[in-house]
Amino acid sequence: MSPTPLFSAIVFDLGDVLFKWSPETKTSISSKTLRRILSCPTWFDYERGRLSEQDCYERVGQDFDIPPSEIRAAFDQARDSLVGSHELIELIRELKEESNGKLHVYAMSNISLPDWEVLRTKPADWSIFDRVFTSGAAGERKPNLGFYRHVISETGVDPHTTIFVDDKHENVLSARSVGFHGIVFDREDAVRRALRNLIGDPVARGKAYLEANSGKLVSLTSATAKQPSVILHENFAQLLIIELTSNRDLVHLVEHERTWNFFHHGKGVLTTEEFPFDVDTTSLGLTVLKRDAAVANSVMDEMLQYVDPDGIMQTYFDHTRPRFDPVVCVNVLSLFYEYGRGAELSKTLDWVYEVLLNRAYIDGTRYYKNAECFLYFLTRLLIANNDDELHSLFKPLLKERIQECIGSEGDALQLAMRILICDFVGIRDEVDLRSLLPLQQEDGSFEIGWIYKYGSSGLQIGNVGLTTAMAVKAISTFDKPANVRLATPPSPT
Repeated sequence: MSPTPLFSAIVFDLGDVLFKWSPETKTSISSKTLRRILSCPTWFDYERGRLSEQDCYERVGQDFDIPPSEIRAAFDQARDSLVGSHELIELIRELKEESNGKLHVYAMSNISLPDWEVLRTKPADWSIFDRVFTSGAAGERKPNLGFYRHVISETGVDPHTTIFVDDKHENVLSARSVGFHGIVFDREDAVRRALRNLIGDPVARGKAYLEANSGKLVSLTSATAKQPSVILHENFAQLLIIELTSNRDLVHLVEHERTWNFFHHGKGVLTTEEFPFDVDTTSLGLTVLKRDAAVANSVMDEMLQYVDPDGIMQTYFDHTRPRFDPVVCVNVLSLFYEYGRGAELSKTLDWVYEVLLNRAYIDGTRYYKNAECFLYFLTRLLIANNDDELHSLFKPLLKERIQECIGSEGDALQLAMRILICDFVGIRDEVDLRSLLPLQQEDGSFEIGWIYKYGSSGLQIGNVGLTTAMAVKAISTFDKPANVRLATPPSPT
């Protein structure tokens, strides 16, 4: 699925956006005074073309009690300091090329005609602009609405499909008031990211990131004051990436024929060095990679030896490490139901239902970071099985519970999980899609989401590859996700 681009044009400011300059000069005029001059009524008239350069300097000289020659010298030095923001200009060129001629780019600047004649000689790729609009030529300046209407009339752009970028809030406000999608230029990296997210195809960019990083989609622990982030080579996230993408080549697994270990080679990191095999990773491995039925059944027979007196499946193939977690139970149930043995874990199923009914998962579980993890894996159980009794028991309540989560705060993984759960129960979750789309980074990945944690220390574990795969899958559930972007926050920065 490739979404239809929503934006067909971008309008950029020039000064302090695509060109940087310094108000520090070698004259007697301070940078503070220079900026005051730029905000005075006389200068505004000069920018509108109502005064000549010499008349402007003379009137400003009278207003600020400064010799006109000193004012001229200060502005000559300010002009000399102008330097193009070449990385941003290069991005604009890339976006135009990727659009195959469908994206138009304009400049709209408060600048006098004499200053424009100087600026246009500065080294920069001026070919990126379809047209440059100056206040000196238009007789209008931002934030006055007449300037915006002049640009709209001359270009024929639809403001609702046009992005406007400016460093001044009042200019962006006016742009938004006539229908533009406004971005306040604060940090260049944030603006580059916002433009890629608004113009690019989030699914294609996410897939490109995953393919470019095949075999290197490792997990990380969260950093703390006492412990820096550590790379983890583990199997669970790799298995989920395979399930989400159907692409085995993206991941690096240490495969097992029967029972699985969370860590590669069973060597724990920041925990027990000889880490026990667990029913959670084993269930995922057997359901994702579809092992021989005889092997799967023999493993399930072994798992039944680790059911506690309450009928709850334990986490590890280790009687000296009694632990249980509702998400782990759900994943084991997915395995048992796939092979028609769900009835053998009826008490585990009953407990999972109680967890859902009473919202026991709301703050996450022993091993899983947040509520969405429990709801997501429960959804996975239902998707994989056509058991009518199972669906009638869980699906209506699952729909109620996920509706309670929509719109709440969450990282990219949580948002993506919500969207996928909603899709399963028949809800189009545009609210969380609006929050998810801006979290895509410039390289196409999505900001890391924390999925599980160490049971004892609480140290969180996340995986950018898994988050990106989940986000791509979630966005792909929308036929035209770009249309939802109309409601994205108008200032991603």
